Amino acid sequence: MGGASRNALDLDVGGRTVRLSHPDRVYFPERGFTKLDLARYYIAVGDGIVRALRERPTTLERYPEGVTGESFYQKRAPKNLPDWIPTGRIAFPSGRFADEICPDEPAAVVWAANLGCLTFHPWPVRRGDTEHPDELRIDLDPQPGTDYTDAVRAAGELHELLEELGLCGWPKTSGGRGVHVFVPIVPEWTFPQVRRAAIAIGRELQRRAPERVTTAWWKEERGERIFVDYNQTARDRTIASAYSVRPRPRAPVSAPLRWAELPDARPEDFDLSTMPGRFAEAGDVHAGMADRPCRLDAVLELAERDERDHGLGDLPYPPDHPKAAGEPKRVQPSRAKDRGVRRGRTSG
Repeated sequence: MGGASRNALDLDVGGRTVRLSHPDRVYFPERGFTKLDLARYYIAVGDGIVRALRERPTTLERYPEGVTGESFYQKRAPKNLPDWIPTGRIAFPSGRFADEICPDEPAAVVWAANLGCLTFHPWPVRRGDTEHPDELRIDLDPQPGTDYTDAVRAAGELHELLEELGLCGWPKTSGGRGVHVFVPIVPEWTFPQVRRAAIAIGRELQRRAPERVTTAWWKEERGERIFVDYNQTARDRTIASAYSVRPRPRAPVSAPLRWAELPDARPEDFDLSTMPGRFAEAGDVHAGMADRPCRLDAVLELAERDERDHGLGDLPYPPDHPKAAGEPKRVQPSRAKDRGVRRGRTSG
């Protein structure tokens, strides 16, 4: 696969030579997986992860010393970026800009893995138009008292709802206890509009299963339910890409699935050692995702009805986002109640 030196290995990745420093460094002590194992994994699933990342500005989640060491998210492209790896300029909620890498070939993924990047976090946009998402991403997040099985049940109900709305969803494991569902969309809507669509979908799921699904932003209100994390569609919020390795002791990966596979699949079935075999046998089961972009007209009409007929407007943004017009107060309900009681006592 390449030539070795004392502390480095040259890998041939799709005709490019990528230098891997300290290939024997252990990244996952519990399994004994090294940096070289990580690089070989990304070579094995190269076509799949590049499909998920191509042309997308991507944040790198880096663990230079492995999962037991320090980590950080790198949004701006590293200064030593090779000239053959393109970048895309994105705007943060603050209005500042950054150029992020856009991996468009397996060699770029392996180059990032050499920096200790385990997980790739692509934006839901292409670098040619970073203001209009081409994916609606739905994150089904189990809360304490719930687990992956509960997320799968919610995903099945979500599948039915998406079909009713004329949307085609593509499920994957999160690499943890959750389930992600991506919906390819025509890039005609802004970040706030796509987020509004995610809220409407979450609210409809909650109406159908109020004891099991919630859109409550405040943790104290969620209970033992699956949280539809609508803010993962906010600007500068990203979700781990398909095939990304997650920074957990057993080296799980975010695994693309067919809907028929979801009920029987388990997150622990897919890791750095098992996914290459699945990929060799089944290929990228999400390969055709971008071929069927959907329109959001029906779900945005649902959002309009929620607001008009039920008075359901916006929901809180993450705390680091600028205050949006029409957004409710970002005050934890228990604190707001406590403040109200204290004001009442003072005025009395």
